Amino acid sequence: MSYDIVKAHLNLHAVLQNLEDLVAYDPQTAELAKDWRISIQFSVKGGPQAFVDFRDGTCHVGRGSHPAPSVKLFFTSPAHLNRMMDGKANPIPLKGFTRLGFLAKEFPKATDRLEYFLKPTPELLRDEGYLALNTRMTLNTAAFSVPELAQLDPLAKLSAAHIQDGTVVIKILPEGPAAHVSFAKGRIESGKTDVERPMAKLSLRNMQIANDFFNGRLDLFTAVAMGDVMIKGQTPMLDALGLILDRVPEYLE
Repeated sequence: MSYDIVKAHLNLHAVLQNLEDLVAYDPQTAELAKDWRISIQFSVKGGPQAFVDFRDGTCHVGRGSHPAPSVKLFFTSPAHLNRMMDGKANPIPLKGFTRLGFLAKEFPKATDRLEYFLKPTPELLRDEGYLALNTRMTLNTAAFSVPELAQLDPLAKLSAAHIQDGTVVIKILPEGPAAHVSFAKGRIESGKTDVERPMAKLSLRNMQIANDFFNGRLDLFTAVAMGDVMIKGQTPMLDALGLILDRVPEYLE
């Protein structure tokens, strides 16, 4: 599978879903989007489809086709979509020409804000609010990357083949957030919740520990010994999941 196809799937199904959390947890974006009532369809020739639906102060990102999108954006190839996500290309509008002003002026404010939280600096991470949202988005991006990589990336596919059926949970203590990845008869699904009685669970003591863990600034063995990272259940599932997640940086910088 080509690099651009894998990256396009990750962009639409793992990165874009963070708009939900941006609207829910960032006051600036919540104020911006409070009156938006618009659905945007993203369609890639030879690639994935996804939609973003803003309504009543909330945002929902879904796979596939929206039943009645306000705007349809078309991309001639996965590479075209990836260039757009990197700010180096524009989509081709197929529907919603009366909403071009929104696409040109309002929607970019949300996507710029998303990029702000997804690309931290040491200075930004000193702010507790920024740290919390960046960590939440990093967790969700990781969880939602797993189904795409397990399907499309050769090395991730090998690792996924060794994971038994069941659910793996990653949770940041004490109150969350949490994300899960469920494996069932070859199907893999991710979600932004904890679940009861998972087959394996990785708990992280707080937001700072979680952020350090996700960004490779934490020695796992020391963290486990100190009680900062707690592992329960089927550890081989967590090991295999870690190998899949190691592939994320190959596509998302």
